[in-house]
Amino acid sequence: MAKYFDVHPENPQRRTVNTVVESIRADALIAYPTDSCFALGCRPGSRDGLSRIRSIRDLDERHHFTLVCQNFAQLGQYVHVDNDVFRAVKAATPGRYTFILPATKEVPRKLLHPKKKTVGVRIPDHVVTQALLAELGEPLLSSTLLLPDEEEPMTQGWEIKERLDHVVDAVVDSGDCGTEPTTVVDFSGDTVEIVRTGAGDPAPFS
Repeated sequence: MAKYFDVHPENPQRRTVNTVVESIRADALIAYPTDSCFALGCRPGSRDGLSRIRSIRDLDERHHFTLVCQNFAQLGQYVHVDNDVFRAVKAATPGRYTFILPATKEVPRKLLHPKKKTVGVRIPDHVVTQALLAELGEPLLSSTLLLPDEEEPMTQGWEIKERLDHVVDAVVDSGDCGTEPTTVVDFSGDTVEIVRTGAGDPAPFS
C-alpha cells in the first residue's frame, strides 16, 4: 500500500518532506503535485522506478521523460543549452513548460530518446515540488500522471491513492494543483517545435 502524505501547500512540513525524500533515495516511486498537474517521480537512476512509470502509463521507448529540476544551474548539468535557447528558456522558468534538449553525459542512457539522444527538462513553480527537490539535491525523473486511455491527468490525491495504491510507494498531496500538463517545446531540431500545447502559453515560442 502507498503511504499518503498530506503536505501544507505554502509551508511544507520539513519532517514530512524529509521522509518523502528518504523514500525516493531508497528507490520509491511517488505521485506528487506540480504547477501543471500531478506527476510520477523517482530518482533518475532508478531502473525499477523507470520500469514502473512505463508500465503505469503504457509508454514506449520513444517517450520523452522529464527531469524536473530545482533551478537553472541544475538544469544546465543535464542538457546542452546554447545562448539563444538559454534566453528563451530562462525567460519562461520557473513555469509550466517542458523543454526537449540534447542531453549531457550526466543523463542515464535509459532516459534518452533512442534516436535523438534528447531528454525533457523543466523547472516547476510549485512550493512543495521545490521543497522536495531542494532536499533531494538532484532532479526527479518524472512523467505526467496520465493513465492509458484517459484524456485528463489525475488531479486528486485521494483518488490517486485509491487507484494506484499497489503500484506507487507514496502519494504526496498538497491540495489543489494544476489540472493541465505542461506545454512541451522541442529545441533539439533546426526549428523550434511546440510538441504539446498545455498549461504554459506557447506564444513566446511560436
